[in-house]
Amino acid sequence: MKVIVDYGLGNLKSLQTALTGQGIETVITRDSRMIETADVIFLPGVGAFRDAITSLRSDGLDQVIRDSHDKGAYIVGICLGMQLLYEWSYENGSYQGLGLIPGEIVKLVKMPKIPHMGWNDLTLVGEDPLTKYLKDGDYVYFVHSYYASSSGEEILACTHYGERIPAIVRRGNTIGFQFHPEKSGAVGVRLLKALGEMIG
Repeated sequence: MKVIVDYGLGNLKSLQTALTGQGIETVITRDSRMIETADVIFLPGVGAFRDAITSLRSDGLDQVIRDSHDKGAYIVGICLGMQLLYEWSYENGSYQGLGLIPGEIVKLVKMPKIPHMGWNDLTLVGEDPLTKYLKDGDYVYFVHSYYASSSGEEILACTHYGERIPAIVRRGNTIGFQFHPEKSGAVGVRLLKALGEMIG
């Protein structure tokens, strides 16, 4: 079973529709029993890190997700969901994340305009089955004011907007997209196709 975790932030239906288009059938839920039996867990979201992590913790879903990760389930974070995968966020305070990827979420500072909202191009870093249908210069759709401060081996693609921003990350069975694949047209379709082939 593949689930989209409903923690009250983000347009879950648009993500579900995009996934269905690639043959990835999902259930939207915040039922811990369903989540802990899933082989793929999607964490979408638009909004504040504090609100998201507080919502997850209110039902113990943060630990359910960590336990599922340790058992081998894929954890896929999108936009705010990707940021939740990291150890800490400094968005209007200091908040501990899920800790599945080393690094911190910090505010965009050197950017032409904040939030970073709109289309920007990708630069691929290394090779991975997840990015096999992508190429340098592909444009995807971003909406964010914070980003992952990391230069680790998990980075598969980045974008440049004043500074280098990790855009696609993968650390084993943990995957993150800082942009919205479901809003990224043909490029998003190709990415979700590769994801579907990976997760089965």
